[in-house]
Order: sequence, then structure tokens, then C-alpha cells
Amino acid sequence: MRVEQYVLSPGRELTDEEKVLVWQKPLSHKVSEVERRICSEVKRNWDRDEMKIANILLEGDAGSGKTQLAKALSANFRVPYTKVTCFADMDKSDIIGAILPVLSSDRMNELDTADQTALSSLYESDGFQSSTEILIAALGITQEMASVKMRQLLKLASDNAKDEAVEYRFYPSEIVRAFRQGYLLEIQEPNVIRDAAVLMALNSALELDGTINLPMEIVHRHPDFIAVITANRSYAGSRPLNEALRDRIQHTEKMDLPSKEIMIERAMAKTGFRDNEVLDVLADTIILLDKTARANAIKGVAGMRSYFYWADAVARGASARESLYHKVIYKITTDADEIKLLEDALDGQGLMGRLDEVPNELKKNEI
Repeated sequence: MRVEQYVLSPGRELTDEEKVLVWQKPLSHKVSEVERRICSEVKRNWDRDEMKIANILLEGDAGSGKTQLAKALSANFRVPYTKVTCFADMDKSDIIGAILPVLSSDRMNELDTADQTALSSLYESDGFQSSTEILIAALGITQEMASVKMRQLLKLASDNAKDEAVEYRFYPSEIVRAFRQGYLLEIQEPNVIRDAAVLMALNSALELDGTINLPMEIVHRHPDFIAVITANRSYAGSRPLNEALRDRIQHTEKMDLPSKEIMIERAMAKTGFRDNEVLDVLADTIILLDKTARANAIKGVAGMRSYFYWADAVARGASARESLYHKVIYKITTDADEIKLLEDALDGQGLMGRLDEVPNELKKNEI
């Protein structure tokens, strides 16, 4: 697959900072049929105005490769990649951004060290990063904690500004930055958002000719902006994807485990372990556990991540049967009755016996 054939805007000049954001495929990346299909569809329709494909939905279980695929699209399209991870209590400031007063040095000195660090980092920013990114880097916190912190800082700065004549600055969200600059934005798990107003703001941004109304200006959607929505099925706290949001999607992929051949190929590339027979039985086990969990409404997932870590452990001498529990089954469930269902399914297909036949100690030259 020639990456150059899918570049969407060959004449676009990226800044040095933007070039860093374009994902670089590792040697272990294997191009899937889904990746080829999305790239072909987006490229074919890119200049067709109302038929343009710029909102993509990847829906599937955890570990099915959604984020890896979103990053691969960044590499193929040569568009900077960024992401936002949604959470239940998101508010409109997480979609748009926030206005903060710039405190005087005297007022700043009255604050505790953490708040001074956070505000100073925001004030010194060059506008390239979003407020969330700035706080994550300055305080070493998660995205959700950064969102909460931004609200606290807004109240703190407003209270401390008092009656002074102060300067106000707007700090955009990561969504606004991607929307304005023309990035590929992965929106992770929007189906956990509880506030309908937040979803309405997000829906507006996903219109092909959409705009975002900021306090200082109206921002129009950059022609290179691509939204890749990634959503887990059967995820705790999630809801069915908002109908209005789903209606704005032009291409959807149902992400499941890849074929066994692709699973083995990816495991070899990821782990360096090249025993095809061992990888084959491990893949059969993962596939059966995945089917059994679905059939019995067990919420956990047997996915590619479990497969990679299990294969890596076996490659380094772990018992295939014993490590099955720590790398796979206990990630699916720790409920005794559900574990029994999974074990019975494996016994019924003879897979427990096959796992017992995998040697515990593997030759060093196999890796």
C-alpha cells in the first residue's frame, strides 16, 4: 500500500509542530482491509463537496484496533493527529474552551503553588496547544482532571481579579484547535457524555460546513478536518450513540477481531515470537473466548491486546495454560460462574488440552 496515494491535500504546507503530529507507522503496523477501504472511500470523495467523507465511526470492543486505525489514517492522509477522550461530566467548555482573566503578579502570589503553576503555564502558552494539553503537561494529570482543574481556575481567577481592570484571554479546547487547524481528531467514547447540550455542540461541529461559536469569533470547519469517532460496544457507563451524532457520520466500520492469519501476523510483528503453531492455538483460544463471552452476555473482552501480552508471556517461557488466566480470562471476568462457562467452552473444543501441549520453555532462537 503506497501511503502517498491517499494524501488528501498534497499542496498543504505543515508547520514543524504539525509534522510531528502526523503519525509515523511503526514497522509492526500491518495494513488491514478496513484501513484500505476507508482510505479509498475518503480519497475518492474528498473533492465532491456534499458527498465528502470527513466523519468516520469506528465501533467495536476494546482492543479491536480503533485508535491504531485512527492513527494510521493520519499517516495515510498526511494530516496531524490529535484526540480527545470523552467522559460523563463533560460540559460545553470542554467542547469550546474557556476565557480566563490574566491576574497581576501580586494576585498570583496569593495563590498556592499548583494554581500558580497552572495559570502561569496557560499565560505563557503560544496558542498552539489547547488548554487541556497545557494543564496535563504542567501538572501531570489526566484529561478529565485537567477539565475539572480548568473550571476551578476559571472561578479562582475570576474571584481574585475582583474589581481590577484585567486582560482576558480565550483558551481553546483540543476540539476547536483541530477544527480550526485541519487535524484528524479522534473523539473517544462520546457515548458516555450525559449532558445533551454538550452533544448538541459536538453535533454542530461535525456538520461538513459546520461552525463553532466562540466568545470572540465564529470558527469555520477547516477543509482538512476529519473526525474519527471511536466507541466501545457494551462498555460500562456507555449509552447508544446519539442519533443526531450518528446521522452526521458518512462512513462506519464495525471493528471485530481480525482474521486468525492477521492476528498471528501482528503478534509476530509485535512480539518477535515466530512459532506459528503456538500462535495458532493461542489465536483459536482468543477467538473462542470472544465468541463465548458475547453469547453469554459477559461484559469483558478477549481482544488483540490480550493476545499480544499472552503470546509475549508464552514466548518467554510462561505456561500457556496458567498465563491464560492472568493475561486473558481475568481481563474478561473474575466471576466464578462466568469463568466456568469460558473453561467449559475451551474444554469442549479441546483447547485446554492443546494449551497443555505448548512447551513451557522455548528455545531462545525462536525470538
